[in-house]
Amino acid sequence: MSVKNVIHAIWQVDHFTPFGKEYIIPKGIIEIIFNFSDSSVILNKADSSEYHLPHCFINGFNRAPLELQLPRQLVFFGVQFQPLAVKKIFGCPASEFADITVDLALIDPAFMSLWHQLAGQGDFNKRVTVFKAWLKQHFMDMHPQEQLINNFLYASNQHDLSVNELAGSLCYSPRHLSRKLFEATGMNTEELLLYKKYLHAVHLIHHTDLPLTAVAYQSQFADQSHFIKSFKAYTKMTPGAYKRNKSIVKGHLYKDVR
Repeated sequence: MSVKNVIHAIWQVDHFTPFGKEYIIPKGIIEIIFNFSDSSVILNKADSSEYHLPHCFINGFNRAPLELQLPRQLVFFGVQFQPLAVKKIFGCPASEFADITVDLALIDPAFMSLWHQLAGQGDFNKRVTVFKAWLKQHFMDMHPQEQLINNFLYASNQHDLSVNELAGSLCYSPRHLSRKLFEATGMNTEELLLYKKYLHAVHLIHHTDLPLTAVAYQSQFADQSHFIKSFKAYTKMTPGAYKRNKSIVKGHLYKDVR
């Protein structure tokens, strides 16, 4: 098993935070997070509902922002998956987790055992080793075509293709590709291409000093009005507001200094 065919990234945060709230705009990733924080992390969803995040949870492609009420010390260990690998590991497609946060213990109580194994490791690298050992027992090989889709989904470009051009580049028929993309993201091909334009715009705003008109142009939006409307639909804020308030972490904004 090649880990890169399954995992996009592994990360950890373990620090005292000076902020009371974290605002996370859609980032185009699917990940599981193991929560080792001593006190509760509370998720505020777009419908104004609130609930405590469980010990381990999975979250798919989001099309609306999330807001967390943060404890003083935040300890998360996260694994970002290649989207089409999710079905092979969890038994259901990644689209089942789009726009929601699901307690992994409800999918399989054995995840609590994995949580305890990871919690017993105080070092990031040791947690990575434990997780990779677990993964080798729960994964089957991926088809090369599926890996092409995974590469496309996490690429910061390829947002400027038509449906037919994308299908041809990935060696699928347009109809079959739409089914595979929906399985991975909960979006059909046209919806996903617009989402990719938005993600490219976020990438440019975060990593360049381009004016927003240039960001809209390079992200292939029809015009500035379409750019603002689409960006707002995903983030509930304008591109200008995101640019003014962005943090060093792409897609994350912080407020309410303690």
